[in-house]
Amino acid sequence: MPSNEATPADTGLPAAAGDALQQAVQALLVPLAKLAVARGLSCAAVEAHLRLAFVQAAHDAHANLPPHRRVSRIATTTGLNRREVTRLTQAAPPPAPRRPLTAELFARWTGDALYRDARGRPRALPRQGPAPSFETLAHSITRDVHPRSLLDELLRLGLAVADADTVRLVREAFVPRGDTGRMLGFLGHNVGDHLSAAVANVLGDGRQHFEQAVFADELSAHSLEAARATIAAQWQALSAALVPQLAALIEADRAAGRSQDQRLRVGLFSYGEPMHGATGTAPAATGISRPRPSRAQRSKGDPA
Repeated sequence: MPSNEATPADTGLPAAAGDALQQAVQALLVPLAKLAVARGLSCAAVEAHLRLAFVQAAHDAHANLPPHRRVSRIATTTGLNRREVTRLTQAAPPPAPRRPLTAELFARWTGDALYRDARGRPRALPRQGPAPSFETLAHSITRDVHPRSLLDELLRLGLAVADADTVRLVREAFVPRGDTGRMLGFLGHNVGDHLSAAVANVLGDGRQHFEQAVFADELSAHSLEAARATIAAQWQALSAALVPQLAALIEADRAAGRSQDQRLRVGLFSYGEPMHGATGTAPAATGISRPRPSRAQRSKGDPA
């Protein structure tokens, strides 16, 4: 950054909207800082990534400018000097994210009716043979990686167990045990896509991407656990309906010769924490409590 001193930002927006923008940015940065501090990533390292992200965003915003004018425009847009912009634009682009084949396999196994039993649970699959088997499941995801390699990865992540003849899942969600790198990758992809959807909606007319949320306070810990059970059940229902539909749509696009250049990520998340100022105890017998209406709201079209 050009200066180490924090100064009010000129956002080009009315004062109230500019304040709201800065408050939104602050709300996004606090969890990021918490992650960085917990994992020993310095402020300088995060700032280096932030500079690069600003340059990339400004480059995309002015992609039609001729190269000899683009550096100056990016410098003006970001507040970085021309030398820094030139250095960052000449840096090698980051590697493309690897396709999470084990996550796709896990989703197909838990969501496709072919690989679920009569109660909707993932089947224990024979390792080889006709469908439903682990071999056919693996081949439905990719022909470039041997099924044994995918199985070894599932076993390493603690997601499945196997004997000489069968393979079965032992986890209900794709949470790779002990694989910090994989978990951080999911964090970046999931939160990154969610934030991209929210930003596109704010910068557009609010209808570019589906994004809604239900939020409530004044819940007890007991009620929070009850709500979590409902959330988990609804996610299982959504996943069971969506995974086979998406697989069928991919095959239909391929058969029709349509350009398959679009991607989709659908997620569901919940977050609960103690309310600010809550003590976790009931009012004292001698205290005075005024009944208040419970607050549960649904945001429609607003960033979640």
